[in-house]
Amino acid sequence: MLTFVEFIEDSVKKHWDYSALTNYNEGTLTYGETALTIKRIHRFYEKIGIKKGDKVAQIGRNNANWGITFLSTISYGTVSVPLLQDFPSGDIENTVNHSDSVLMFISDYIFEKLDIEKFPNIRAFISLENFDILYTKEAQIKEDLNTCLNLSMSLTPENFNLEQIPHDALASISYTSGTSGLSKGVMLSHGNFATNIEFGFDVIDFKPGDQVVSFLPLAHAYGLAFEFLVEFMQGCHITFLGKIPSPQIILQAFKDIKPRLVILVPLIIEKVYRNKVKPAISKGLPKILLGAPLLKKVVHKKVKKQLEEAFGGNFIEVIIGGAALNKEVESFLREIGFRYTVGYGMTECAPIISYAPWHSAQKFSCGYPIRQCTVKIDSPDPESVEGEILVKGTQVMMGYYKNPTATKESFDDEGWLKTGDLGVMNKKGYITIKGRSKNMILGASGQNIYPEEIEARINSLPYVMESLVIEKEGRLHALIVPDLEKAEQDGLNRETVKAHIEKNQKELNQQMPNYMAISRIEMHDEEFIKTPKKSIKRYLYTNN
Repeated sequence: MLTFVEFIEDSVKKHWDYSALTNYNEGTLTYGETALTIKRIHRFYEKIGIKKGDKVAQIGRNNANWGITFLSTISYGTVSVPLLQDFPSGDIENTVNHSDSVLMFISDYIFEKLDIEKFPNIRAFISLENFDILYTKEAQIKEDLNTCLNLSMSLTPENFNLEQIPHDALASISYTSGTSGLSKGVMLSHGNFATNIEFGFDVIDFKPGDQVVSFLPLAHAYGLAFEFLVEFMQGCHITFLGKIPSPQIILQAFKDIKPRLVILVPLIIEKVYRNKVKPAISKGLPKILLGAPLLKKVVHKKVKKQLEEAFGGNFIEVIIGGAALNKEVESFLREIGFRYTVGYGMTECAPIISYAPWHSAQKFSCGYPIRQCTVKIDSPDPESVEGEILVKGTQVMMGYYKNPTATKESFDDEGWLKTGDLGVMNKKGYITIKGRSKNMILGASGQNIYPEEIEARINSLPYVMESLVIEKEGRLHALIVPDLEKAEQDGLNRETVKAHIEKNQKELNQQMPNYMAISRIEMHDEEFIKTPKKSIKRYLYTNN
C-alpha cells in the first residue's frame, strides 16, 4: 500500500493539468496549481519554524483552501486538527487548546466570534477565504506568509516531490461531537487514511476529470474521506458547496455538476422521499396504477428516472452512510431498482468498516467488511443473536489524544476496537446493525429494546418529521417532531395532527411486541439537535 503522502504525490504528477478544486460558481484550480500552493505553505511552515509533529487547527466552510490546508499540513509532517464549523466558541477554545495547536486556519465569520485571548498557544489566525493573516502578535509571520504565498517556483510534475512519512506517523486529531456529550480527540495515522484511500481505489472506478460534489463537513471523517481524499487521489474534479447547504441547494448542485459518485447522509434522501416521492405516488393516477401489478412497474420506472435525475443522472451509485437509513425508504429504493448502497464506519476507523457495491448489497445491511480489516460479532451466535461489533485493521485509530483511559476502554484485551454498535453478521459476511449498545433499553422482562427500530417505524407515519424513543418510569415515550408544513398544506392544525399521530401510533403498537409499545406521545415543536452526520444528540433528551 502506498503511503498517504505517496498517494498525494502520485495523483498530482498524473493529473497535473486536470481541474482539481472548484468553489461552487467560482474559479477552479488545477492539480498543478494546487501543488504549487501546497509547496508555498510548506515554505511558510519552514520559515516560521513549524516543526514536524506540531498541530495545526482548521475550522470553516468547505472550500478549496480547506482542502489545500489539510493536504499541506499532512504532507509537511505536521498534524491536522480539523474542527466542525458548527462548534460553539467554547468548544473551539477547548479543543484547540487541548490539541496543543500552534496555528489556526479559520473562516472569517467564525474568527469574528472568538475571543483570541483564550487561545494562548496560537501564533497566528489565517483566513481560509484568502490565506490572509487575521491576527498575530508576531509581525514577521504576516510578512513571511505574504512572501511565501507569492514565491516564484518552477514546479513541474517531474520535480514535484514530497518527503515521505511512514504509515504509523500521526496525521490528524479529529474531535467529533459524537452523542456522548464529551468530545474526544481521535488520533488517526497516515496509514489509517491510506487504508481508506486504497479502499476507494478497490471499489470506485473513477476516471481523471470525473466530477464530484463536496457538501458534507470536511472536518468529519465521512465527508473528508469520501467527498475529498478518495476523489483527489484519483484525479477527480471536486466542487465545494461552501455554506451549509439546504437539500434544495444540494439537488441544484447535483443537477449542475452531474457527479460521478453521490455521497449522502440518510436525512437528505429521506426528505426527498417524504416531500417529493411519497406525496406524488399516494394520490391520483399513480396511486391507482400502483394497485395493478403490471402497471406498478411503469410508475416505478418513472419515479426511478426522476430520482436519478434529481441526483445528477450520471452517478455510478449513491453511497449512504453516517446514520441508519429509514426502512420504508430503503424498501422503496430497492423496489424501484435505484442504485444505492449503505456503508458503515466511524471516525475511529477514518471511517470505513464495511461496504458492498449497489448490485450486491443486501436489504437493511451495511455491506461486508472491507478487505483491509476483520470484523467479528461479540455473540455466541453472530448470525441471529446481536452482539457488539468488533474491528481490527489498518484503518483503526491510534487512540484518543491525551486520554489513555478512554483509549484502553475502547479496545478489548485482544486488541479489537469496540465500536459500541450492536449487530449481526450472516454467513456471507453482511453486517446488519441493530442499534447502539448505550442506547439499548432493557424491557421489564429483560428484553433488549432498540429505540432506533421503533423510531424507524414511527418516522414512517403521516405527519411525523422525526422521533426519539426514551424510557420514563419504566415506560416508552415517543418524542415527536410533527411535519407542520405538510399538515398546513392539508388544512390541519397542531392538535388535529397530534390526534392523527396518536391514532396511528396505537395501530402501530398492535403490530409490535407488547414490550415495544409506546405508552405516551410528546410533541416537540423544534427539530432535535444533531451531530454533523445528522444523528440526534440523544443524551440531550434522555438525561432530563
